Amino acid sequence: MRYAVQPPEVMAVPVAGTDASFPVRRIYCVGRNYLEHIREMKESDERDPPFFFQKPRDSIVLDGQAVPYPPATDDFQFEVELVVAIGKAGRAVSKEKVLDHIFGYAVGFDMTRRDRQRESGKKGLPWEIGKSFDASAPCGQLHPVSKVGHISQGRISVSVNGETKQDSLIEKMIWNVPEIVSNLSHLYDLGEGDLIYTGTPAGVAPVVRGDKLLGKVDRLSDLGITIGARR
Repeated sequence: MRYAVQPPEVMAVPVAGTDASFPVRRIYCVGRNYLEHIREMKESDERDPPFFFQKPRDSIVLDGQAVPYPPATDDFQFEVELVVAIGKAGRAVSKEKVLDHIFGYAVGFDMTRRDRQRESGKKGLPWEIGKSFDASAPCGQLHPVSKVGHISQGRISVSVNGETKQDSLIEKMIWNVPEIVSNLSHLYDLGEGDLIYTGTPAGVAPVVRGDKLLGKVDRLSDLGITIGARR
């Protein structure tokens, strides 16, 4: 086939312990999935259910790379999250069958232009300007379920320049992984290559150029990034 312009690059995340990569189809994110984070943001009723938004697949940044400080913000913040990778397509998947569709897990950051997100929220506008921008979805190595099993509990944390900022437990999620994936599959067709960022605990904070972030989830490879110069 002859294309009118150069086709976009395939975005892929390394699979730990192999020479294979996981091609990214879509990136979904869950908002408001830890009670402590809802309380620190002071933006919604605690009874509001979590919800979904998307990021572009070319917003992926890999472990060890730099994330440029984005334009149009003076409040650039991190959110550490457990990432679920879908390895089997599905539609309207029951909670009991969800685990059959998961390829593996990784550590991710949902990087956020917090000032733009707050402005959008006050105006009742979508979150895209605050969430869905270049280099906003760093992702660590994927660990297949066949190697690490399913991640339903354990510590999740992030440090900035060696100082711990977020420190919580996966089991504190309001929606657990089977509930998240099942609910999403009733809204969208799941496809091989989908990544789902499952929400962040309390402790989010701004970062500046030169800051080094290290995200951790028990049983998974760490995710390290550096904040680069402003674009």
